[in-house]
Amino acid sequence: MAGGSRISAPYHPLTAIDVLKIHRSALDLLGRVGMASPTPRVAELAVARGCRIDDRGRLMFPPALLEDIIDSAAKRFIVHGRDPAFDFVAVNGSVNFCTGGAAVTMLDIGTRCYRPSTLTDLYDLSRLCDTLENIQWFTRPVVATDITDEFELDVNTVYASAAGTRKHIAGSLSRGDHVHRLLPLLDELAGGEGRFSKRPFFTVHATDVVSPMRFSREGLDVICAAIDIGMPVHVQTGPQAGATAPATLAGTLAQICAEGLASLAVVNILRPGHPAILGNWAFVTDLRTGAFTGGSGEAALLAAASGQMSAFYGVPGGMGAGMSDSKVPDGQSGFEKALTLCLAALSGSGMVFESAGMLASLLGCSFESMVIDDEMLSVIRRIARGIEVNDETLAVEQITEVIDGAGHFLGEPQTLEVMETEFIYPRLSDRLSPDAWILDGGRDLWDRAREEAVAVLETHYPKYVEADVDDRIRAACPIRLNPVWHRPAGRREYR
Repeated sequence: MAGGSRISAPYHPLTAIDVLKIHRSALDLLGRVGMASPTPRVAELAVARGCRIDDRGRLMFPPALLEDIIDSAAKRFIVHGRDPAFDFVAVNGSVNFCTGGAAVTMLDIGTRCYRPSTLTDLYDLSRLCDTLENIQWFTRPVVATDITDEFELDVNTVYASAAGTRKHIAGSLSRGDHVHRLLPLLDELAGGEGRFSKRPFFTVHATDVVSPMRFSREGLDVICAAIDIGMPVHVQTGPQAGATAPATLAGTLAQICAEGLASLAVVNILRPGHPAILGNWAFVTDLRTGAFTGGSGEAALLAAASGQMSAFYGVPGGMGAGMSDSKVPDGQSGFEKALTLCLAALSGSGMVFESAGMLASLLGCSFESMVIDDEMLSVIRRIARGIEVNDETLAVEQITEVIDGAGHFLGEPQTLEVMETEFIYPRLSDRLSPDAWILDGGRDLWDRAREEAVAVLETHYPKYVEADVDDRIRAACPIRLNPVWHRPAGRREYR
């Protein structure tokens, strides 16, 4: 079973007292302010569990009920890959990296200019992700803007993602009835009728809250339908500090925990213990312009703090990081991604989304950036693993022997023994001397990543949907992806 890196030394921006204050504030908000716009089904079941509807129509959650729901929520569960070799366990204290973003533009790999993203881009990103070992699951990074019908968009998003990778896949779905209509497709991809619920390889990202403190009825319908068919859910709320949440970071955390707990409550009122990821995505507003910023230091702090709160609740949590505001994979992109991804990964929550490929404050995506970010994630996973300290690794005897012997450790048996486990060796990052770098072509990281991405895109055409299954799917669903794109004879030109 594949899996993430255990967190050796978590980064916690909040003290234990801070965590309790935020939690109590969230309970207070849900008990006194509540959530607007619950659907009739959710309201009826919630009231039966002890909630009430106030005279404004807001759903009010008793603190005791929320504490019970936190206790009964799923604390760990298997995230199923399309291939069991890519299964892993969602649990606090182990970090896993996921794509995501729903960008509407691509930084074209040939022209290095932005253009609208397409269904083919989504498929290409899926099969590129299939080769990147530090990304554990594939969430739709781009929207197929060449498809306007909502149901066709949902169908083709699932199909194109599944066609390109063996890993777990995920994405947003527009409506609850679409979830039920997609079940035959999911069953076909899983191997036959009734098979999806046994190994649910697709998680729905359900944005069921419109901040501040209002349910999205469409999002609630999606959650209800997903639970009906055994589909895992990632319940998301994404308020922006200074816009749809307080400008104080603590206030944003209180609100986001309230919204997240309300979402978790809905899931567990519908089906206790259903696999759910608590997606407390705290975003930041640049108050000079009102625009969203994903690469700021405040975004890094909020992501880590959100992860810390999920760890406090004991449920698998997810947060967004790696959402650089830069438009290209340059120095700004590098330092923003490194800061936000590293702090989020070390929070101890479990899932870091948007972790590869995203640029332009989530408006853009890049093949080259995804390749670069995968290498960055290998380093972050190494950092998360920490330093193993024991009698053998302290190497006192080796130090003594070397001092009396060769005077260096290069040829020592221990050096050879641990060189592949103690150290990370980058594929793309440059460690040459200046002269050797010039002789090698003087290429920067963007150039080297482009070469690797092109090599994959021109050769890696996996056949993860068998021909007979594909025929049945196409007979039943409006699939737009041309089947010749599944073999090299139909490849695109990427140079």
